Amino acid sequence: MNFNSNNPFLSNKRFSSNANSRTEQVHQAQIIDYNQDMTVSGTINKTAILFLILCGAAMVTWWMAFNQMNVMIPAMGGAIVGLILVVISAFKPQYSPYLAPGYAFFEGLFIGGISAIFEAMYPGIVINAVGATLVTFLVCLGLYKFKIVKVTEQFKSVVIAATLAIATYYLISWLFSMFTSFTPVHYGNSMMSIGISVFVIIIAALNLFLDFDLIEKGAQQRMPKFMEWYGAMGLMITLVWLYIEFLRLLSKLSKK
Repeated sequence: MNFNSNNPFLSNKRFSSNANSRTEQVHQAQIIDYNQDMTVSGTINKTAILFLILCGAAMVTWWMAFNQMNVMIPAMGGAIVGLILVVISAFKPQYSPYLAPGYAFFEGLFIGGISAIFEAMYPGIVINAVGATLVTFLVCLGLYKFKIVKVTEQFKSVVIAATLAIATYYLISWLFSMFTSFTPVHYGNSMMSIGISVFVIIIAALNLFLDFDLIEKGAQQRMPKFMEWYGAMGLMITLVWLYIEFLRLLSKLSKK
């Protein structure tokens, strides 16, 4: 099985455009209510809310799977609806306060179902994937907070280019496997396949730095309050992608 997720919130164009909008308001001498500005703490709170929603929805399909119910329909349906909500939010970030919770719920259905399937095949894999994702998040957060890793324009360009390359590779591989007998090299548990998974995990982790930077810059530029939901949603997308990639890597290693 090939379950992939990529973060479409990499570009800071949405943040820049909303920052410009706020600047125009200042030039027009409108009164600014600082309670309506984006903050880092507000984004953290929104991220926690989305995480709880995702976990709650994941428990639903997890329970269904271990009670011998078919979880593929709600899981795949959740993945499709979640993707649609992400696309809409990417173009209409002002709707993020409504779209982000919806994304968390439907993506939770997907995560719960897929996790249950992997857990049935490889007992103990889910807790290991969750632990690996959490540790990676904390390490990246620490490296960013203490300025050990600095998000420069060159850093952004490299990470975005690598992410787009991965997305393109996955898409082409999926199309070829759908219509031909071609087997992508990242399938199976060969050393090449494991190496690709490790590389993708590294790129996914580097995307966390971009998320942290966008959230921090957004707060500094005092962007509208709804951008907290947008930033939290982008961070959740990266974490979901990272978790899925850890599941895939650990499943390959379990076959050895």
